[in-house]
Order: sequence, then structure tokens, then C-alpha cells
Amino acid sequence: MKYLVSLALGVLGGAAALLAALYYNPFTQGQKLSPLSVSESEVISLNYSAVARDALVYTNSGESQMKPFPDKVQQFWEPTLRSTDALVTILTDSRKQPIGIGIKFSSHSENTRLLEGTALVDSVWHIYLPRQGSLFVQQTENYWDYLRDIVIPARWSSANNWRGNWHGNMTFGPGALGTAAVTGGSGRFRVLTTAAVESLSAKAYSVERGPVAMIGQLTIEIPAESRGGDIEGNAGLE
Repeated sequence: MKYLVSLALGVLGGAAALLAALYYNPFTQGQKLSPLSVSESEVISLNYSAVARDALVYTNSGESQMKPFPDKVQQFWEPTLRSTDALVTILTDSRKQPIGIGIKFSSHSENTRLLEGTALVDSVWHIYLPRQGSLFVQQTENYWDYLRDIVIPARWSSANNWRGNWHGNMTFGPGALGTAAVTGGSGRFRVLTTAAVESLSAKAYSVERGPVAMIGQLTIEIPAESRGGDIEGNAGLE
């Protein structure tokens, strides 16, 4: 019996050590500085609420922590979509004025490697800015820092929530510098090929409901040849 107890203690101790090493591993720190912050090109920022109930529409399989909204929205029960989330949201400019509509599809990536500090999600945005045009953003996001800094502490908390000030760049690729791939669709963006970075800024998170106070931001680089028109609030949603 004492050997079984020793074995069990050894296994538990080893597991605890592995989890501690994974959680505190300094080599799994995500990048805090956006690659576009040192760009000499114009950049535009599109903001949105990452809280499900602030969206126009949010849906998933219905089994996720974040519940679909509105309540009777169609859920993704099909096997090929069960790990996919869909978001339709108003995008705002730096003055918090509505500027466009964004549709985002996100799916868990098979390339996730927790031991390497990656919790990956593959996502695409379709963005429409009235009187300017549309564009597409394709990216891989890494939620490891988000899980480690917000989700896990919330689950450890006796109140089942997290509060604080957290900011992180989510975009992990496919660009070599950790940027998303942007392709123009129509209007002044129709020949656009550029890069973007998506970030999250969080102040409150609930184990029961997910994000409570959280803002997302898409920063898109606009090369000189693609400039023209007003992108800071005069476009409206007409």
C-alpha cells in the first residue's frame, strides 16, 4: 500500500510541477507591443465590444460558456461547426462613433500546443464600412496569455470572477511578424493587400458569463496608395 501511496503522491507532485512550469514559463509570454506600432504607414482602428450581449448577433454550439444572443438565435449543432463562434457587431472609430459592421467567424485550431504556450484560434473578419468599401481579415489568434492571466485566475477566485486592467495582442499570424492578412473586397479597399493586428482590453470577466467588460480592437495598416476618404466617423451607417 505504501508504494501505491508513494506512486500517487509522485504522480500528483509531477503533475503539479508540470502545471506550475507551464503556467509560470517565461518563454510563453505573448507580445505586448503591436508590430504595427512602429509602422510608418497610416493605421486605422476599429473597436467593438467583446461582450456577447453587446453584439448584434452572437452564436455558437450553445454549450459554450458564452451563451448565444439573442436567446432564440440559431445555434451551430452541426459537427463541422460545433467548435465555431460567429459574431456580428457594430464597429466604432476612435471617437466611439459607429463606422461599420463586422462579421467574425472563429474556430479552435488543431495546431494548439499548450506546452508551447499556444491556445490557437483561426478566425476571419468580413468588415463593411459604408461609403468606403469592404475588406477581409484572416488570422490565427493565440489566447494563451488571456487564459493564463484572466480565465484561470477567475476560476481560482472564490468569487468566480476576475477584475483588473489587461491588454494583449491576440494575433499570432499568418504574417511572419505576428500579423493578420488583410485583403480588400470593394470600394477604396478593392486592391488592398496589407496587415492587421487584433487586440483585447479587459477589465472584468465572469466564470459564469465570460467577458463582462472587454473591448476588442482591429488595427489595420493602410498603404499610401490605398488612402482616400474619411475613415474617422463621417462614413456613418447609411
